[in-house]
Amino acid sequence: MIGQIGEYFRTSLDRWTGMLTAHVAVSLLALVIAAAIAVPAGVLCVRHERLKKPLTGLFGALRVVPSLAILLLMLPVLGTGTAPAAVALVLLAVPPILMNTVAGLESVPESVLETAAAMGMEEGQIWRKARLPLALPLVLTGLKTAAVEIVASATLAAKIGAGGLGELIFTGIGLFRTDLLLIGGGSVAMLSLLTGLLFDLLDKLLLRYKTA
Repeated sequence: MIGQIGEYFRTSLDRWTGMLTAHVAVSLLALVIAAAIAVPAGVLCVRHERLKKPLTGLFGALRVVPSLAILLLMLPVLGTGTAPAAVALVLLAVPPILMNTVAGLESVPESVLETAAAMGMEEGQIWRKARLPLALPLVLTGLKTAAVEIVASATLAAKIGAGGLGELIFTGIGLFRTDLLLIGGGSVAMLSLLTGLLFDLLDKLLLRYKTA
């Protein structure tokens, strides 16, 4: 088995690199779009309480739908390729980012907000200089959770022609090739682990004040 895996990398390294690049690209695209939707939506939920239940309920309900089902539903509308895969992954990623953004913003002590107001800060300044920075740890946790889930779920993108490491996994299943299954599954697992470690590093870099 080890010999087969080694032979694959000797003969098909370029192909593996291409699948890895496609996997990272669709995952990154989905994460950026999800963050662009979820973080502002979280701010709206806190600033306008009446929006909290509808928005969190909507995205929470969408998350219940399996990613593969969303992919198949997107096919008649968006066809095959990256677009439907990105939509499915965005719907998967928005809820944890949204929930953590809301939780982070609501966890800021009222005393801090009152102190900021007493110092003469206007509402916009309070949000920029107090509320959002203090909510950042939980927001980053939501982003990390979403990113790891995206990387793991992006294997399904291969089902609709979006490429990625899922191609190796599905090929291995179809050909009963254990070596391909191990390479594909191991690559996704390592990429998920690396994603988590990168967010841990980002957390340490952005939140150095926590240990100061």
